[in-house]
Amino acid sequence: MPLFAILHAVQLLLIGVLAGEELLVRYGVQPALRSLPDGAHVSTRIALVKRLKVVVPILMLPTVLASAAVVVAAPPAGASTASFGWSIAGLAALVAFLLASFLGTVPINMAVDRWDASAPPADWRRTVHRWESIDTVRSGAAAVSFALFVVAALV
Repeated sequence: MPLFAILHAVQLLLIGVLAGEELLVRYGVQPALRSLPDGAHVSTRIALVKRLKVVVPILMLPTVLASAAVVVAAPPAGASTASFGWSIAGLAALVAFLLASFLGTVPINMAVDRWDASAPPADWRRTVHRWESIDTVRSGAAAVSFALFVVAALV
């Protein structure tokens, strides 16, 4: 199996896991949190931030590196140039995911990490709503990136 095919397979696995994790948090965990009483919601949110601030970067870094490598390595001669275009689009969506993360959800998560569960800030619900709005864009960008890289692998 050619090296590029192995790289692309690993990259697809990574971006798929990242997109799946993001969609699960957005459409599985967040609605469940909203159904909890306020104290349990805040405590659980703080615990999730503490755990996911370790787990997500461990997944994010190799995904970004592998995705950039797929674009830089480009498919072997004779392969579809459409594949390269779809990969560029996938990388652009991944960049959108990163921007939404580092400019949006990460600063909020850093603030949540400092919250006292027994005395959350008075505006904690507004902060959560802002995070959820940004995360909708963020998780959507991850899913779009995955879809675009899948198309790149198929054309």
